[in-house]
Amino acid sequence: MSALVVGLLSPPDTSQKVWGLVAAAGYACAALAAAKSSRPWARTPALIAVVGAAALPLLYLTVIGRAQMEVGVVERAAGLLFSSGTPYNSAPHAVRDFNPYLPGMALFGIPHMVFGDTPFTSARLWFLAGFLAAVAGAVRVLTRSRDSGTGPDATAHGTAGWTGALWLIACPVVALPLTIGGVDPPVVGLICLALAFTHRGRAGWAGLAVGAAAALKWTAWPAIPVIVAVLVVCGGRRAAFRCAAAATGVAVLAILPAALVDSSAFYQNVVLYPLGLGPTASSAQSPLLGHLIVLLVPDGKAVTLALIALSALGVGLSLLVRPPKSAIAAADRLALGLALAIALSPATRIGYAIYPVVLLAWPRFAARLSTDHPATDRHTGEAAHHQRTLETRLCPATAEGEPRPGHGTLAGRHVHRRPYRPNPRHQDTQPRTAEDGRTAPSAQRQTTRRPRTGPSGE
Repeated sequence: MSALVVGLLSPPDTSQKVWGLVAAAGYACAALAAAKSSRPWARTPALIAVVGAAALPLLYLTVIGRAQMEVGVVERAAGLLFSSGTPYNSAPHAVRDFNPYLPGMALFGIPHMVFGDTPFTSARLWFLAGFLAAVAGAVRVLTRSRDSGTGPDATAHGTAGWTGALWLIACPVVALPLTIGGVDPPVVGLICLALAFTHRGRAGWAGLAVGAAAALKWTAWPAIPVIVAVLVVCGGRRAAFRCAAAATGVAVLAILPAALVDSSAFYQNVVLYPLGLGPTASSAQSPLLGHLIVLLVPDGKAVTLALIALSALGVGLSLLVRPPKSAIAAADRLALGLALAIALSPATRIGYAIYPVVLLAWPRFAARLSTDHPATDRHTGEAAHHQRTLETRLCPATAEGEPRPGHGTLAGRHVHRRPYRPNPRHQDTQPRTAEDGRTAPSAQRQTTRRPRTGPSGE
């Protein structure tokens, strides 16, 4: 229904209208397949939905050369980056002249700059490739055991992981920007990859992933303090420092050169224009709370900025007072902060809902993928204290009475109790009787005891 509504209400000759009408048919076929399937969330309906709601409209729009305006902005930014050292126009006037993205986004336009205007060099396809690579990496990290990536359990988890990835791509808030050329899918994909590394306790890799996302767009920057906060609780200060250093290092190295080459162009394009404070109004306008405040309240832009600052301060204080203790809790906190920023921003799009929707849905499914059950024979005899040591190292909070992994903690592992092994000293000392009524020799040996010797030797 959502795709049909988009197709009917979108202006004619737009990529949104094409996607809505084609995707509605694809979702209908997927619904029929799901109704005939005996299992919920099966792979076949997901595959049909991906083909009908993403692959077919993407192929058609690529052939006719119709895409969202962001595709041309990114492709032009790549040319400016290599010609002037900055991806930003120093004197923007029209909406198409502005580039509200951070310098890392220009990398998706390099194939178009190098090989020319061909269907396979469109930045839209490279947005898709970046998103798929990030999601595939997240599935790989979550389904691969810390000790072994083989075994029937790992194979089953991997199969479930790819099925979940198909359902994620088929979601309308993801399929629409993937098809028409939205820039947000690779950003949210890298955030999901960072959360997967965080879930596994790999702080350095989590920092690199979220730093790469922060080099693409401002919307990824709130993820840095949230991930650092959960690592402080479940990994220690050293792990949190590694993550923060890697994330800020990657982001600053990507942003600082372009900002220094032309600071005025950077400020106009990346700061003023996205907030709707520049001389040219942003095309990102939706009837959300921030836009309505600007229209109806005197000095509405100042009011929206104050509300955004207050919401950011509130979320930041919550990280200090009640820090998240798992990747799921971190994703929920990040989704809340981004939802407030999207609703209160004076220049926003309903399409930005991809952030809170994916952050609320994907980590919960990912936590099920990473639950490690004993899969191979060489792990079945592992002592319980080794598992407790791993658990304590990964999340010290569990050693202080917090819930065990598998109940919302970072590791997401099931820790089994130590199997009962009787103490030989406490075994029954009565001799065992053989079938013929005589005392078994083994029992005689077990019951033979050395007589106690008193102080006098008696």
